[in-house]
Amino acid sequence: MAGLEVRNGRYNLILRFGGKRFVRSLKTTDEDVALAKKLRVEENIKLVESGRLTIPEGSDVVTFLLSDGKLNHKPVPTSSLTIPQLFAAFWHAMPDGNLEAGTVKMIKIHQRHLERVLGKRQVAQGLSSSDLQAYVTKRSKTKTRQGGTVGGATIKKEIVTLNSVWKWAVSAGKLHGHLPKNDLRYPKSNELPVFQTWDEIERQIASGASDELWDALYLDLGQIKELLSFVETNAAHPFLYPMFAFAAYTGARRSELLRSELSDIDLKGNVATIREKKRVKGRISTRRVPISKPLAKILESWIANHPGSPFTFSHPEPIPGSTRKERVDDQPLTASQASHHFENTLKHGKWKVIKGWHCLRHSFISNCASKGIDQRMIDEWVGHTTESMRRRYRHLFPSSQKQAMDTLFE
Repeated sequence: MAGLEVRNGRYNLILRFGGKRFVRSLKTTDEDVALAKKLRVEENIKLVESGRLTIPEGSDVVTFLLSDGKLNHKPVPTSSLTIPQLFAAFWHAMPDGNLEAGTVKMIKIHQRHLERVLGKRQVAQGLSSSDLQAYVTKRSKTKTRQGGTVGGATIKKEIVTLNSVWKWAVSAGKLHGHLPKNDLRYPKSNELPVFQTWDEIERQIASGASDELWDALYLDLGQIKELLSFVETNAAHPFLYPMFAFAAYTGARRSELLRSELSDIDLKGNVATIREKKRVKGRISTRRVPISKPLAKILESWIANHPGSPFTFSHPEPIPGSTRKERVDDQPLTASQASHHFENTLKHGKWKVIKGWHCLRHSFISNCASKGIDQRMIDEWVGHTTESMRRRYRHLFPSSQKQAMDTLFE
């Protein structure tokens, strides 16, 4: 009926009662004391089952059983919310527009994994550190589409999602206490590689490295011009060439490209306002990026022939393959449409190795660094907020590093 576990040298009581699972710290490192409390709880359970002892409605079950039926403090209501019910309550409480579409999609993916592994009947309040560790262990053995296993960084994000929903539930009075996640052990993850040139990646793949290295590609200035020339000639829709150019010359994220409006483009002042959501939590903020001469020329031509919509990048008719059956001027392109047309434009020829819009952002930042532009200015242009993000981007071309080393040891 009851069991013991040791966490960090202290004993926890694990109990199943009334169809629910409970975990409670016994606040002792003494095995004999812990065993005595366990036996006391088991004896009190027998008294409850025989009808000789009654648990008051709304009281904390474990506290009641540990105290021989004598509550020494105000009862704490025990939530019976299951994991699916917890998430359902969370989604019901979220106002429209509070979370970005990409964030909603990510949380729902995490929710499916949590419900599948932890179980749809698992009571949220009854989650223990052991339950969460079992979740981490099981997820770490799950095979991915690429043939590997789910990494520690991915699993940690899933636990972070659960913790965020848990904190909301505590503030809403639906749960109490903290999610027992602090001592979880995750599988080791490989550090993401720094962004590298085309030649560097080709040499490593030729030596046996994985094709996944193309995720770390950035294009030099010559390759950017070559790519844009290819897109101008081969793109299926007029909006794609200026959209590629805007990403390459400003470092804008895909979501920022989709949110961009014509009123954000000031060609006379040579500045673009970018609507961002990642830098200031809970608020839509903006940053300003100078418009370079090549981009100004491309945007001027595009705006002169714009199909008519508040959004900078739009299409005059429903896009083939889209679920939209008619033109909707007040709605931006979707993330899936942007990704589809990026891949479709580059699927033939050498550019097919480019994984997505983020490559153009990496390229912009790396080219800025190679030209010696101050890191603070780069941060301002691209909206960086963390040092770990900067470390991955902030590197020079190998040729520039070699020149610096040669200068040092002449």
